[in-house]
Amino acid sequence: MFTTQRGRFDFPPAIPVDSRPDTRSPSRFLFWLIRSYGWVVPAMTASAATWLIPAAVTPWLLGRAIDTGINHGVVDSLGWVAALLGVILIGVVGGIAFHTFAVRMWLLGIYGIQRRVTRQSVHLGHVLNRRVPTGEVLSVSSSDSDQFGATVDAFGHAIAAAISFLLASVLMLTTSPTLGLLVLVAVPLLVGASTPVLRPLTRAQAAERTESSSLTSLATDIATGLRILRGVGGERTFAANYERQSQKVRRLGVRLGTWQALVEAISILLSGLLLVALVYLGSMRLLEGTLSVGELISFFGYAVFLISPMQTFFDFAQKWVQGLVAAGKTIALLSADVPWAPGQQKLGDRPVLVDEASGVTVTPGRMLGVVSADPDASAALADRLGRYLPDGTPEDADDDELSARAKRRARRERMAERRRRASEDAEAAAKSWGVSADGVDYSLLEVTDLRERIVVSHTGAMLFAGTLQTAVDPWGTHSRQQAEEALRVASAEDIYASLPDGWQGRIDEKGRGLSGGQRQRVVLARALLRDPEILVLVEPTSAVDAHTEARISERLAGHRLGRTTVVVTASPLLLRRCDEISVLVDGREVARGTHEELHDHPDYRSVIARGMEDSP
Repeated sequence: MFTTQRGRFDFPPAIPVDSRPDTRSPSRFLFWLIRSYGWVVPAMTASAATWLIPAAVTPWLLGRAIDTGINHGVVDSLGWVAALLGVILIGVVGGIAFHTFAVRMWLLGIYGIQRRVTRQSVHLGHVLNRRVPTGEVLSVSSSDSDQFGATVDAFGHAIAAAISFLLASVLMLTTSPTLGLLVLVAVPLLVGASTPVLRPLTRAQAAERTESSSLTSLATDIATGLRILRGVGGERTFAANYERQSQKVRRLGVRLGTWQALVEAISILLSGLLLVALVYLGSMRLLEGTLSVGELISFFGYAVFLISPMQTFFDFAQKWVQGLVAAGKTIALLSADVPWAPGQQKLGDRPVLVDEASGVTVTPGRMLGVVSADPDASAALADRLGRYLPDGTPEDADDDELSARAKRRARRERMAERRRRASEDAEAAAKSWGVSADGVDYSLLEVTDLRERIVVSHTGAMLFAGTLQTAVDPWGTHSRQQAEEALRVASAEDIYASLPDGWQGRIDEKGRGLSGGQRQRVVLARALLRDPEILVLVEPTSAVDAHTEARISERLAGHRLGRTTVVVTASPLLLRRCDEISVLVDGREVARGTHEELHDHPDYRSVIARGMEDSP
């Protein structure tokens, strides 16, 4: 939506979010993108033709006006002069319309791609970083969306330039068939002479684009972890890594600029050669008496004009190469899909959950504590209960010491690894998930319904920038009384009191400005306010002090009384409040009971004793 002083108007929804992009190849994606703009690209191309065609006709009219003035007098040439002024006026109007539609297309393209990237990121959820690195997502949303606008702009401009070139060639043929044929044959040959440098230009563009996204990922990691880096004295190490990566990007940028400069130099050289050839041949025809003065001036105008279409063709070649590189990165993101099979069944009321891998049974209406000496095993159990894939982030770093061939081989191996991992994820999701609800395997359940009924809150859950109210109740579906109760249970009343504007107090992205314990309690309050039928909490009190942890334990047990809750923790204060506790060894349940019943169990005591040592 865009607003003006007079009112409000909406741009047409170019690039509909629900449409399926053609991701079979980068070129097919670009053509899909062009089609998705609807009438905007044809209107832009027609306006560009209206802008360029008068420039092709102007030399012909100018020559006619000069010859008429020489042969019949100034008065008889005024008609040609008026026609020349009219054509120039048409060109001015066409230029304004072209730039208007071009900017419109550019903006629609940028926001359309960003909307699609956002939708795809939400659709993939936690699977996103298994498919595409974070830097790639940011680059596609920012620089690539802008690059698509430049590519489509150059595409429409090139079609208009081809139309004006053909018109100028026809006019030259009617004046001098020899010179007209020369232009028709020479221009395609001269443009084709630049094709040998397009392949290395493409490689340079792809390498620079890949390393730029890696630099973006590194900068994001540094920005989000700056406080931690300073705390452990690691800022120098990360600064050195960033400097090394930025220098790599600089070197690749210089190489890319060299190839781009070479293409520009070739275009200028060949255009100049064509100009010289036309002027020379036209002058010879004038001396032979086969061309008039006006016709010679027209041919000189044609020669000057033809520089513009040739420059446009060369510019389009560069922009198309850059668009293909951007499209290759974009389709890697947009073609990724979640590996979930489309289950049809709904989760039953108060289901009994059974995890085959660990042997853990979750009884409805009770609070189950899960204790494991291996935190990864208990975290994996939480992921399985919520039907989440285990975490995995693809690596894209290149070794500076590797040769260019070795780097390309390493990239191919990483892409093959990603495809293999995606295939394994899809196969795993299509098979039995290994967790059943009332005897029905998760693979047969509808994922949306399952996620609605079972909520998993990890320690790595994010806080977005906004107010405390949106952090606790991002859906805006609960009353203030309910939100305050969730804060109370999470022992987060002090956060509300510490913010100057209370519920409208601002929280920075990822909760910067809050302590680790405060962020953890806001995340807990958000999960409690959601009030799901089954709530899985992973180490919900690991960053708070013992007194706060005791309050949370007592309030959490009372708040979730009668509802199914799974708490993965090593905190004795939380475990004491659980109805029953499952002890895992090597990922399997070896004991089950209350805190008092398991007090003398060696595996349980070893984990609990360590938790008591870690407790403040």
